[in-house]
Amino acid sequence: MNAPYIPPTVWSWNKENGGRFANINRPIAGPTHDKDLPVGRHPLQLYSLATPNGVKVTVLLEELLALGHRGAEYDAWLIRINAGEQFGSGFVAANPNSKIPALMDRSGPTPVRVFESGAILLYLAEKFGGAFMPTGAAERAECLSWLFWQMGSAPFLGGGFGHFYAYAPDKIEYAIDRYAMEAKRQLDVLDRRLAESPYLAGDDYSIADMAVWPWYGTLAKGQLYDSGEFLQVQEYKHVLRWTDQIAKRPAVQRGRMVNRTWGQPSSQLHERHDATDFDTQTQDKLAASS
Repeated sequence: MNAPYIPPTVWSWNKENGGRFANINRPIAGPTHDKDLPVGRHPLQLYSLATPNGVKVTVLLEELLALGHRGAEYDAWLIRINAGEQFGSGFVAANPNSKIPALMDRSGPTPVRVFESGAILLYLAEKFGGAFMPTGAAERAECLSWLFWQMGSAPFLGGGFGHFYAYAPDKIEYAIDRYAMEAKRQLDVLDRRLAESPYLAGDDYSIADMAVWPWYGTLAKGQLYDSGEFLQVQEYKHVLRWTDQIAKRPAVQRGRMVNRTWGQPSSQLHERHDATDFDTQTQDKLAASS
């Protein structure tokens, strides 16, 4: 057995201990290179990748457009995080935390930056008249509670369970057990809520569902970290019912395609600059026309 790790008095950065993401993880903030962000023709400019946090925002934008909010038209620019594009000077100016997604709203006289996916959902819902937000005080509080529950819980699922189960260079039993227990506890929290309510905030679909679904819906279908059997996700019947119901929405199907660079070519729309791009610019269409 390896000798137990004893933390030093003062921590120092060892680039070799970063595992799969060693090339982009570092203990300091700020840009690594100069690169301006592109700007398209729409007021809303999104810089993202179709990770669960990115999908939240593109789903809401597509849902807003489906409701007829033409001001929600947007350009979605691909940020390849494995290549370190989130550390370009333009992106850091849009999000000093160097994480996707980042939104620039250029509809007013001065551009407004919004970062953190939950903040973007809330900003857009309020910008478009409270769309996908309950109007009653109790329902609104429930919606915001589940929105912020997701923001606080997902790091345990992604950076905790996902990292140690799927990405860490060594399998550490203690770490995997600790975070698997938490992932299952979170699924049980959701299952109990969805046993008593069609959606997280009540009877109506809201930004809370849009925030939680890309993480926990994917997990419940066994598609996140290929961990379905390990976590026995089929036990969470109410989460699965809710997951399948949301997945049938056309706007959700479009939103999850945007900035996607993996999976079937027909499910990949690397960048989105017009509603017609779903018909002409998916990777299978581009391959067929080349």
